[in-house]
Amino acid sequence: MVKKFFLDSIRKNMEGLSLRKIVIIMIGTAISSFGVYNIHQLGVITEGGVLGMILLANHWLGISPSITTPLLDIACYSLAFRYLGGTFIRLSAVATLSLASFFRLWEQFPRLLPDMTGTPLLAALCGGIFVGLGVGLIVRQGGSGGGDDALALTISRITKWKIARAYLLTDVTVLALSLSYIPFSRIAFSLITVTVSSLLIGFIQEANIFSVRGEETISEEE
Repeated sequence: MVKKFFLDSIRKNMEGLSLRKIVIIMIGTAISSFGVYNIHQLGVITEGGVLGMILLANHWLGISPSITTPLLDIACYSLAFRYLGGTFIRLSAVATLSLASFFRLWEQFPRLLPDMTGTPLLAALCGGIFVGLGVGLIVRQGGSGGGDDALALTISRITKWKIARAYLLTDVTVLALSLSYIPFSRIAFSLITVTVSSLLIGFIQEANIFSVRGEETISEEE
């Protein structure tokens, strides 16, 4: 009876997960965290949402992204659990743990890309591509690249707003807070990063790639 209980518990907790999904999610977190560590932090280019809050905490409090990432994500997921369902939360938990692990890994090495501080437009474009590609892979599998998706979906459900408007609210709020350490002129480049990453996430999510046959993403369920 005890063995059956544990087996049933494992099956329930693994519902909606597959090795393919987990691998693609890990690839996505590796790509997005690499871009944030090597471009955003060094080039003083920020992101909206939770990623922007991570960079904000890193700048003012010196807290490592490997610590703030799970803390902020857990807070967002706890708020959104009743609206998003168990499968989304499980996939997002995999992404959160993987993202924190990759941040810790990259911190063990010097910056692996050239300093783009003097070319903020290039930094904004490259950073947006890294984040958009990485998060797009995660969202395509039905998970979240951070608490952003959970928070935006919750706001959308509560207010009946379109999801794009909910994302805009969180992004603009964090970018406004980021004015405390980023000059206004550079916030414009951060807006470019947010736009590029959002377009790329949308493209990957809608494209018929990286999907698992017979399994639906969160967007398709919505």
